[in-house]
Amino acid sequence: MTDNVFKLIDRATWRAAEAAGTFTGSAVDARDGFIHLSTAAQLGETAARHFAGQRDLLLVAVESAALGDALRWEPSRGGDLFPHLYGPLPLSAVRRVSDVEVDDAGRHLFPALD
Repeated sequence: MTDNVFKLIDRATWRAAEAAGTFTGSAVDARDGFIHLSTAAQLGETAARHFAGQRDLLLVAVESAALGDALRWEPSRGGDLFPHLYGPLPLSAVRRVSDVEVDDAGRHLFPALD
């Protein structure tokens, strides 16, 4: 459906995944049984809903084709299809990791998503 999917994650959790060589998910991902991802169009709402005002976040851009059949598009908020990864996220699929800034109003500012 899209070339890249994205994971918003706190810096400490992502750095631990890098050290381990794989990302198995956050506590919320583990609870739900899959790794929550978003498209570029879904990032703003995801950030506002689940990471409001949170600082020290990273945006991980992931090549969706590299995830194979483990990536499933499933309905969520309002029937919108969200990418869910059933299995660990291989670091080889990561295209880039970027800082996410927060403005004075607490809104997340994302880097270019191309």
